[in-house]
Amino acid sequence: MNGCLFCGIVAGEVPAFRVADEPDGVAFLDTRPVFKGHVLVVPRSHLISLSDLPAGALPGYFRLVQRLAVAVETGLGAGGTFVAMNNKVSQSVPHLHTHVVPRTKGDGLRGFFWPRTRYADDTEAQGYADRVAAAL
Repeated sequence: MNGCLFCGIVAGEVPAFRVADEPDGVAFLDTRPVFKGHVLVVPRSHLISLSDLPAGALPGYFRLVQRLAVAVETGLGAGGTFVAMNNKVSQSVPHLHTHVVPRTKGDGLRGFFWPRTRYADDTEAQGYADRVAAAL
């Protein structure tokens, strides 16, 4: 869709730290991560909310999300992950996306008040993307 940031990433027109690029979706680092290694998973087609995802696409898309949750945990040595999706309200980009956030015990994440952090530079971000991709 013209003007959609995530469609631009899927098309390769907008740079992103890609973790996965598969028929069922594309995964890349969030530029404003809750914790470093926070990945966004998006379907290849422009859809706004979960209700727009065709039933036939559900298994492949959520299989990719599931694999990313394991890869984030394994690749980053995290204690677990937080997997979440906003639908319309609080959706900063109007394109369906699933957050996969690495978690560690005592990381300070409480409820839905997500602190945000930044990568020191592109090299650090690419390192996180590479570690998750390698574990995938």
